[in-house]
Amino acid sequence: MTVEKNTGLTRIIKAGYYSLKGMHHAFKYEAAFRQELLLACIFIPLACYLDTSTVERILMISSIVLVIIVELLNSAVEAVVDRIGFELHELAGRAKDLGSAAVFVALGLAIYVWLEVLLS
Repeated sequence: MTVEKNTGLTRIIKAGYYSLKGMHHAFKYEAAFRQELLLACIFIPLACYLDTSTVERILMISSIVLVIIVELLNSAVEAVVDRIGFELHELAGRAKDLGSAAVFVALGLAIYVWLEVLLS
């Protein structure tokens, strides 16, 4: 049996489709993702409006985008853990807590970057 591998443009198109599908699922099922996306819709235009240097603007926007990226990864971890089972297990709880901690650290970084830029 041969399995066709997606290559070239077909692979790129399918990867884009799956990425958009993942964003749709995150928006539909993850309240934290929706909240952070709302904050991004406020703070990214604000970063463009403020009188900051190009590097400062890039740092401000990147810190917000990083929160979105980490939230997507956290949601993926939670989905996999929930798929395996809903019974309480120390490692499942640890995985979810670590994902949550990663989001917390990313949010802390975003707050730090924004305060550092705005107060300097």
